[in-house]
Amino acid sequence: MSDSAPVPYPLSSEVGQPVASTSSAAAGSSSTPATTGTGSSQSRQAAEDARKDRTLAEFMLMLDDYEPLIPNEVTDYYLQKVGFECEDPRLKRLLSLAAQKFVSDIAADAFQHARIRTNAAGGRARASQPLYGGPGSLKDRTRTTLTMDDLSAALQEYGINARKPDYYL
Repeated sequence: MSDSAPVPYPLSSEVGQPVASTSSAAAGSSSTPATTGTGSSQSRQAAEDARKDRTLAEFMLMLDDYEPLIPNEVTDYYLQKVGFECEDPRLKRLLSLAAQKFVSDIAADAFQHARIRTNAAGGRARASQPLYGGPGSLKDRTRTTLTMDDLSAALQEYGINARKPDYYL
């Protein structure tokens, strides 16, 4: 991180304490001249760190106005259940946003599995459907039904086993 761009929010777990800077590019380039390759790479690194800090600060400010789809009460409940204590609402919103994206990605993958399944079976089923009107119309052919098998296949890509155990008589 660069010392030239102040960060308007605490990054460390200790609120009120300044975050230690890990980049020595600003101090190193002003005190002693380095070789041309090292000096320019340090200044590029410092500029990149400053840009990332500004981007993160802007994103954290956007979280102030953002209302996630997952209610704050639900997020608070699950964070409390796992023992996570935090009073910063922006961090809770960030976690809600990450959970929302995770669920959205799983739903999109499950939908793709369902589309592949219906298109694979579609060649055999379309031969028996009428070409116009009725219950086998184009509207019914474009309707996709998600099954537990589709969801299980999508979850398996993320390392989650959601299959039911085999039932033996």
